[in-house]
Amino acid sequence: MKSQSESYAKAGVDIEAGYKGVKLMKPYVERTNIPGVVSGIGGFGGLFAPDIKGMEEPILVSGTDGVGTKQRIAQLMDKHDTVGIDCVAMCVNDIICCGAKPLFFLDYIAIGRNVPEKVAELVKGVAEGCVQAGCALIGGETAEHPGVMAPDDYDLAGFSVGIVDKKDLIDNSRMAEGDVIMALPSSGIHSNGYSLVRKVFGIENADLDAKPAELGGQTLGEALLTPTRIYVKPVMALLKAADVKGISHITGGGFYENVPRSVPDGLCAEIDKSAVKVPAVFGLLQKRGNIPERDMFNTYNMGVGMAVIVAAADADKALEVLKANGEDAYVIGSIVRGEDKIVIR
Repeated sequence: MKSQSESYAKAGVDIEAGYKGVKLMKPYVERTNIPGVVSGIGGFGGLFAPDIKGMEEPILVSGTDGVGTKQRIAQLMDKHDTVGIDCVAMCVNDIICCGAKPLFFLDYIAIGRNVPEKVAELVKGVAEGCVQAGCALIGGETAEHPGVMAPDDYDLAGFSVGIVDKKDLIDNSRMAEGDVIMALPSSGIHSNGYSLVRKVFGIENADLDAKPAELGGQTLGEALLTPTRIYVKPVMALLKAADVKGISHITGGGFYENVPRSVPDGLCAEIDKSAVKVPAVFGLLQKRGNIPERDMFNTYNMGVGMAVIVAAADADKALEVLKANGEDAYVIGSIVRGEDKIVIR
């Protein structure tokens, strides 16, 4: 059967392009298949059968997000195979803060004009993110929006669902004075604060192929488009080995907004600013934009993609496990008594 509507095509929607896009993306989606996947893409719903054997009270944890205006840089560079990693990362990195293991992911692509090859590249990135997170891409949607979006524009968003046994939930209730705060390094700016990034660099007219001295040979475009780091596998390994009291995903709002979300009343995360290893791209951004230091820590991750709080007795073991799983983690502070939730000194 061939589905075709000339009237719809005249309105700007190419149904056949949608079919071609699905065909092109199938090999990428198949890379993400894990035990539990019940059906392939193309149906009305994504089916997944979670393995709950051994769990006393399974709890589903969900997270949703998009890539935001970082996508504009991908569009200007005509490079579309990495922002899907960002999309997955922003969702799965959130749900692991509860101790949940991501199970599956679905994406949504709104696009001005459906170019099957471009859509397939976007999904290629989503699939790569799912592989890194160990979850399955079980469905999605592509919506062509002629007359609403410019032909070359798109917006990528998605959501993930994970699972955790209730007894293993991380809810900060056991956090105590003296616990240690460890940094899991970011890959750069990740996917937040790009409205300010675009303003500072005048991104619409910027030379994205330029190589500022501060970036050590990397182009500006490469630095700004570096995908968000996905922390699922090292964090899952850590949860099995150490007493984890809290996890914060450092996204929009930086340290000041995100770290307090994992700290209970009466306690405060004391961060040693001098211990934070800040990537060069942040220094370049701060210098070019004349941005106050506090605003930088209140907008960006400053090189810390996640902050993990563990019992002091487990700190050495935690660092060892994280490093064995590819994370060059290090200590940036401790938990003290206080009402401010966070202090950066």
